[in-house]
Amino acid sequence: MYFEIVRERYDATPSSRHVVFGHDPRVVGGRVWNVFAIGMLPAPDPHLVFDWERLGWFARAWQSGDPPCIVVNPGTPCEAFLPAAPPHSGAWAQHSERVGALDIAKRLCTLRVGGPLQGPVARGLACGALLCFNNGSPWNAMAWHGSGYPGERRRLREWWGITSREEWQAALRGLLACESHSSVWEFALSLRRTIARDFGGYVDVAYWREAAARVIRANDAGHVAVTEDGVTKTEPRPESETEARVRGVQHLIGRISRYEARMRADGVLAENRYVSSVDAWDLGRASKMARWGLGARFGTLQEAESAVVQAGRAAVLSYRSWQDFSAGYILGRCLHFDDEEFGEWYTDMVDAHRILMSEAGSPWLTVPFQ
Repeated sequence: MYFEIVRERYDATPSSRHVVFGHDPRVVGGRVWNVFAIGMLPAPDPHLVFDWERLGWFARAWQSGDPPCIVVNPGTPCEAFLPAAPPHSGAWAQHSERVGALDIAKRLCTLRVGGPLQGPVARGLACGALLCFNNGSPWNAMAWHGSGYPGERRRLREWWGITSREEWQAALRGLLACESHSSVWEFALSLRRTIARDFGGYVDVAYWREAAARVIRANDAGHVAVTEDGVTKTEPRPESETEARVRGVQHLIGRISRYEARMRADGVLAENRYVSSVDAWDLGRASKMARWGLGARFGTLQEAESAVVQAGRAAVLSYRSWQDFSAGYILGRCLHFDDEEFGEWYTDMVDAHRILMSEAGSPWLTVPFQ
């Protein structure tokens, strides 16, 4: 359940909570603690922020000076008044212990009200569906609160080193431009695309490796070029450096080939299909980065929505289908994190891919890619 906190006080002392209690004339004494379920939160506002906790926490956190009543989803058709003071809080604690910790990750969650289901915004949101499934968050939540204001700030700080609006904007621009993954990956994949055009689609891995070596050696040999600034000459690289680059790219080609073979075996890639690009790795994260920044109040709802739409448009330029997009995302994620262990960085995404490609109501079955 989400509850309002004082943003200015949290920013000053993040280690402590500053809960905002409300007033309701229908309750004796008037003081209440308003809480919201994820689908019932108001639109993000710069001055209205929320934190969240599980039900058992409210039982443990209640103090004698707190409101005696919790109002769930106030002002909505599913509003409910629940007594919060002992002995009722004890019953909550017992229920929480009996049920245990609820694992909300790895599930397809859709907002039927309050989230787009079709159109450009929905398509851009669906680009982040693999991550949403993995985290158990609604894939089409444009008005994003995520893990609450403290949680979204913590996520961006710990995973991305982002602590300001300017840093968030720079990260989002890089992701939307597909410039946040290794240029070496793109070199290897673009070379294969060129070979595929010349050879009718089939690319032998040995030939791909040798072609990469020829291109790198030719580029490192030095050349004269005519540019707007006149004639320029580049000096050749040391041979040892060139050969190290050759070995590195050839090793990368081997990794890509092995991941693709595994993805074919697992049904992510169709037979004789290749990953054309890992742009999806950036665009899927851009779809979520836009929303993470909104949850952390580094950006506005309008900015986040514009970025989400851009991500969807860019995906259409790089891929032909949701399946192709998914394969590109999974390969990029694995090249970045997995190191050919085929561990959770890979298997979690394969599980998400299978659900998104098969379960009724999945955006990849209901939102047209093109």
